[in-house]
Amino acid sequence: MSKEESTPPFIAVILAGGSGTRFWPLSRKGRAKQVLTLSGETSMIQQTVERLLPVAKAEDIWVLTNSALRATIVEQLPQLRGEHILNEPVSRNTAPACALAAFLMERLQPDCVLGIFPSDHVVGDAKRFREVVEAGVRVAASGDRIVVLGVPPTRAETGYGYIERGEGVDPAVVPSGDVRAWRVKRFTEKPDRRRAEQFFTSNAYAWNSGIFLWSAKTLTCAIRQFCPDMVAPLEKIASAFGTPDFERVFAEEYAKCTDISIDFAVLEPRSRRGEAKAEIYCLPADFGWNDLGSWSALHEHKADCAPQLLWQKNVIDSADPTSITVDAGGNYVYAPGKVVSLIGVHNLVVVETEDALLVTTRDRAQDVGKIVAALRKAGREDVI
Repeated sequence: MSKEESTPPFIAVILAGGSGTRFWPLSRKGRAKQVLTLSGETSMIQQTVERLLPVAKAEDIWVLTNSALRATIVEQLPQLRGEHILNEPVSRNTAPACALAAFLMERLQPDCVLGIFPSDHVVGDAKRFREVVEAGVRVAASGDRIVVLGVPPTRAETGYGYIERGEGVDPAVVPSGDVRAWRVKRFTEKPDRRRAEQFFTSNAYAWNSGIFLWSAKTLTCAIRQFCPDMVAPLEKIASAFGTPDFERVFAEEYAKCTDISIDFAVLEPRSRRGEAKAEIYCLPADFGWNDLGSWSALHEHKADCAPQLLWQKNVIDSADPTSITVDAGGNYVYAPGKVVSLIGVHNLVVVETEDALLVTTRDRAQDVGKIVAALRKAGREDVI
């Protein structure tokens, strides 16, 4: 599949809402993770668009974000159409966002395949990413089928959802080509430690990457079946697109949609049909995926070493190159321009900005959002 000849049309939808609280204090309301340069030379959302352009035309890429980030995203993505960068009037989780894209495309390009992509992931192998996405488009276009990309797990992670794979499928029946595909048995949201370890050792599970592919028709039909209360608001919004009333209708109707993830709204109820009837397929996200979900994940990514060696690898980010460590290991420090000295400390996360300082451990880095919530409760909107 190429940008010039994609049959059916492929529409890439990038989800770029959220405030990125787990990267506080570097991330703020108007400077969330997706617009930061955490890995590489460009922002996370710019990298997302760059790896999609070989499989989708620029005019076929849409972004769903919020009012705090839209201006920055428009500035960072000049190659996209401004009217295709929509800011949700209220936050309503991933199901309404995905469904809105499907209802819009049902009117604009009804025969298209939709790909849903988070805006803040790292992909190490862009070529393999394209191969898997192209295979997923073929599968999604071949019938009433849903494709999810599953990441081969590298550890017993409790912070991700899991996909239980069923039997492998014949590419002559399900056209995934050279990319292996499995039927999906079920989805499990973030498990406890015991279950995560079972999943990891069984070799039958993958992490849910949050990347999905389906035809616009498949998703709108699923929303009509499983989330009927959302249909009328979404249809009104879609019918108003391109008219002077769009912003008003969007604001009035989107708030009526249920605040629910696409996993709970569509994938889980559909998987209950059973492995053979659900028509949900898992393709491998074996392209060096990392969601950079916390400072600890960023440490792991930048340490670039085997998991068992993370405890001894320090990452000193944006600091003076003469920074020094003595008997220290497993630390992440962000201190732009400063000489950092670490002596006898392990497993720390230290992040300094002009107006805030964070000190925690890598084990507790997932809890940084609690600090943001406490600051909001204290009325310190100036630092969040």
